[in-house]
Amino acid sequence: MLHLLEPEVAGGWGPGTEADVSVHPPVVSHLVYEVEGWLGDDLLEAFPCFVITERLADALRSTELTGWKLGPVEVRPSTQFEELNAGIALPKFQRLHVSASDAACDFNLDGEHRLLVSDAALTLLRRFNVAHCNIEAVG
Repeated sequence: MLHLLEPEVAGGWGPGTEADVSVHPPVVSHLVYEVEGWLGDDLLEAFPCFVITERLADALRSTELTGWKLGPVEVRPSTQFEELNAGIALPKFQRLHVSASDAACDFNLDGEHRLLVSDAALTLLRRFNVAHCNIEAVG
């Protein structure tokens, strides 16, 4: 079964993000994720990009799940985040590239560039904090 995920949006593209916005979805070659308000989820989104905590990335590396690769991301707290969350340090993050649009893969994208995951991938994700991620079974 596949599951449609709508991850927590804790911020968005920050200054320094490099993207080709002449196409849809935009092609982001360098992502700076600027955190405005993080509720603690290990999986975040800033369309069309996905970001995961280093601890989730480590767990993902130890699996045989398909349809993904990791890459660098620069995560920065916004001024607002720093003012409202003094003393709270953000964890390290990795960019999650979902490379497949093949339903046979554990991570893939639908026609609207939304994240779809298999039962096995969802089982892994649920071992982490995805409390603010909308999850819907789609078939």
